[in-house]
Amino acid sequence: MNHKIALYPGTFDPITNGHFDVIERALGLFDELIVAVAISHDKKPMFSIDDRIEMIKKSTQHLKNIRVIGFENLTVDLAKENNARILIRGLRAVSDFEYELQLGYLNNSLDNTIETVYLMPRLKHAFVSSSIVRNLLKFHGKTEHLLPKEVQEMIWKNVYDE
Repeated sequence: MNHKIALYPGTFDPITNGHFDVIERALGLFDELIVAVAISHDKKPMFSIDDRIEMIKKSTQHLKNIRVIGFENLTVDLAKENNARILIRGLRAVSDFEYELQLGYLNNSLDNTIETVYLMPRLKHAFVSSSIVRNLLKFHGKTEHLLPKEVQEMIWKNVYDE
Protein backbone atom coordinates (compact mmCIF):
# COMPACT_ATOMS: atom_id res chain seq x y z
CA MET A 1 0.00 0.00 0.00
CA ASN A 2 1.24 3.47 -0.89
CA HIS A 3 1.41 5.70 2.22
CA LYS A 4 0.21 9.16 1.12
CA ILE A 5 1.91 11.99 2.99
CA ALA A 6 0.67 15.55 2.46
CA LEU A 7 2.47 18.74 3.45
CA TYR A 8 0.50 21.81 4.54
CA PRO A 9 2.94 24.74 4.52
CA GLY A 10 2.18 28.20 5.82
CA THR A 11 3.09 30.95 8.23
CA PHE A 12 0.19 30.18 10.59
CA ASP A 13 0.61 33.51 12.41
CA PRO A 14 -1.52 32.41 14.26
CA ILE A 15 -3.33 29.23 13.23
CA THR A 16 -7.04 30.02 12.77
CA ASN A 17 -10.20 27.93 12.72
CA GLY A 18 -9.97 28.10 8.92
CA HIS A 19 -6.51 26.50 8.99
CA PHE A 20 -7.75 23.94 11.48
CA ASP A 21 -10.69 23.10 9.21
CA VAL A 22 -8.29 22.52 6.29
CA ILE A 23 -6.13 20.30 8.54
CA GLU A 24 -9.11 18.13 9.46
CA ARG A 25 -10.18 17.83 5.83
CA ALA A 26 -6.65 16.90 4.72
CA LEU A 27 -6.39 14.23 7.43
CA GLY A 28 -9.55 12.68 6.00
CA LEU A 29 -7.91 12.43 2.57
CA PHE A 30 -4.31 11.42 3.31
CA ASP A 31 -2.53 8.91 5.56
CA GLU A 32 -0.30 11.51 7.20
CA LEU A 33 -0.21 15.30 7.31
CA ILE A 34 2.82 17.42 8.02
CA VAL A 35 1.97 20.97 9.02
CA ALA A 36 5.05 22.97 8.08
CA VAL A 37 5.43 26.36 9.76
CA ALA A 38 7.51 28.85 7.76
CA ILE A 39 9.95 31.00 9.68
CA SER A 40 9.02 33.76 7.19
CA HIS A 41 11.30 36.68 8.10
CA ASP A 42 9.81 38.68 5.19
CA LYS A 43 6.32 38.70 6.73
CA LYS A 44 7.61 39.78 10.16
CA PRO A 45 5.33 37.43 12.12
CA MET A 46 3.63 38.57 15.32
CA PHE A 47 4.43 35.24 16.98
CA SER A 48 7.77 33.44 17.12
CA ILE A 49 8.30 30.24 15.17
CA ASP A 50 8.36 28.30 18.46
CA ASP A 51 5.05 29.84 19.58
CA ARG A 52 3.40 29.13 16.23
CA ILE A 53 4.56 25.50 16.30
CA GLU A 54 3.35 25.15 19.90
CA MET A 55 -0.06 26.65 19.00
CA ILE A 56 -0.52 24.09 16.24
CA LYS A 57 0.70 21.19 18.38
CA LYS A 58 -1.66 22.11 21.23
CA SER A 59 -4.69 22.59 18.97
CA THR A 60 -4.08 19.34 17.05
CA GLN A 61 -2.90 17.08 19.89
CA HIS A 62 -6.12 15.04 19.74
CA LEU A 63 -5.64 14.29 16.02
CA LYS A 64 -3.78 11.25 14.70
CA ASN A 65 -1.21 11.07 11.90
CA ILE A 66 -0.09 14.68 12.11
CA ARG A 67 3.37 16.17 12.55
CA VAL A 68 4.26 19.82 13.04
CA ILE A 69 7.65 21.13 11.94
CA GLY A 70 9.31 24.46 11.26
CA PHE A 71 11.12 25.25 8.02
CA GLU A 72 13.09 27.89 6.17
CA ASN A 73 13.83 26.23 2.83
CA LEU A 74 11.90 25.79 -0.40
CA THR A 75 8.59 24.01 0.09
CA VAL A 76 9.35 21.48 -2.66
CA ASP A 77 12.68 20.63 -0.99
CA LEU A 78 10.93 20.20 2.35
CA ALA A 79 8.33 17.97 0.71
CA LYS A 80 11.07 15.80 -0.83
CA GLU A 81 12.92 15.55 2.53
CA ASN A 82 9.70 14.27 4.12
CA ASN A 83 8.58 11.96 1.28
CA ALA A 84 5.51 14.13 0.66
CA ARG A 85 4.28 14.40 -2.93
CA ILE A 86 1.17 16.42 -2.12
CA LEU A 87 1.02 20.05 -1.02
CA ILE A 88 -2.13 21.27 0.69
CA ARG A 89 -3.20 24.86 0.17
CA GLY A 90 -6.28 26.57 1.52
CA LEU A 91 -8.54 28.72 -0.65
CA ARG A 92 -10.92 31.10 1.06
CA ALA A 93 -12.01 33.35 -1.78
CA VAL A 94 -11.43 34.14 -5.43
CA SER A 95 -8.79 36.65 -4.28
CA ASP A 96 -6.64 33.73 -3.02
CA PHE A 97 -6.95 31.79 -6.25
CA GLU A 98 -4.57 33.70 -8.54
CA TYR A 99 -1.74 33.72 -6.01
CA GLU A 100 -2.24 30.06 -5.09
CA LEU A 101 -2.43 29.02 -8.74
CA GLN A 102 0.89 30.77 -9.50
CA LEU A 103 2.46 29.16 -6.44
CA GLY A 104 1.18 25.74 -7.47
CA TYR A 105 2.60 26.13 -10.98
CA LEU A 106 5.91 27.38 -9.58
CA ASN A 107 6.23 24.42 -7.21
CA ASN A 108 5.37 22.01 -10.03
CA SER A 109 8.00 23.65 -12.26
CA LEU A 110 10.61 23.05 -9.53
CA ASP A 111 9.53 19.43 -9.00
CA ASN A 112 7.04 17.93 -11.42
CA THR A 113 6.26 15.04 -9.06
CA ILE A 114 4.60 17.48 -6.64
CA GLU A 115 0.82 17.84 -6.78
CA THR A 116 -1.03 20.69 -5.11
CA VAL A 117 -4.46 20.02 -3.62
CA TYR A 118 -6.59 23.06 -2.84
CA LEU A 119 -9.06 22.74 0.02
CA MET A 120 -11.71 25.25 0.98
CA PRO A 121 -12.61 25.76 4.62
CA ARG A 122 -16.26 25.57 5.57
CA LEU A 123 -18.21 28.70 4.69
CA LYS A 124 -18.32 29.88 8.32
CA HIS A 125 -14.51 30.12 8.26
CA ALA A 126 -14.13 31.55 4.75
CA PHE A 127 -13.57 35.12 5.92
CA VAL A 128 -11.03 34.21 8.62
CA SER A 129 -7.38 35.00 8.00
CA SER A 130 -4.36 35.30 10.25
CA SER A 131 -3.97 38.96 9.26
CA ILE A 132 -7.55 39.73 10.39
CA VAL A 133 -6.83 37.99 13.70
CA ARG A 134 -3.55 39.89 14.17
CA ASN A 135 -5.34 43.20 13.56
CA LEU A 136 -7.99 42.32 16.13
CA LEU A 137 -5.33 41.28 18.64
CA LYS A 138 -3.57 44.66 18.31
CA PHE A 139 -6.76 46.28 19.60
CA HIS A 140 -7.63 43.48 22.05
CA GLY A 141 -10.64 42.63 19.89
CA LYS A 142 -12.74 39.50 20.23
CA THR A 143 -11.05 36.49 18.55
CA GLU A 144 -12.49 33.46 20.41
CA HIS A 145 -14.73 32.60 17.48
CA LEU A 146 -11.80 32.72 15.02
CA LEU A 147 -9.19 30.59 16.80
CA PRO A 148 -8.93 27.10 18.24
CA LYS A 149 -9.55 27.22 22.02
CA GLU A 150 -5.97 26.19 22.85
CA VAL A 151 -4.55 28.96 20.66
CA GLN A 152 -6.85 31.56 22.21
CA GLU A 153 -5.69 30.48 25.68
CA MET A 154 -2.01 30.78 24.68
CA ILE A 155 -2.59 34.23 23.23
CA TRP A 156 -4.49 35.45 26.31
CA LYS A 157 -1.66 34.21 28.47
CA ASN A 158 1.17 35.61 26.32
CA VAL A 159 -0.31 38.77 24.78
CA TYR A 160 -2.97 40.05 27.14
CA ASP A 161 -1.02 39.33 30.32
CA GLU A 162 1.93 41.48 29.25
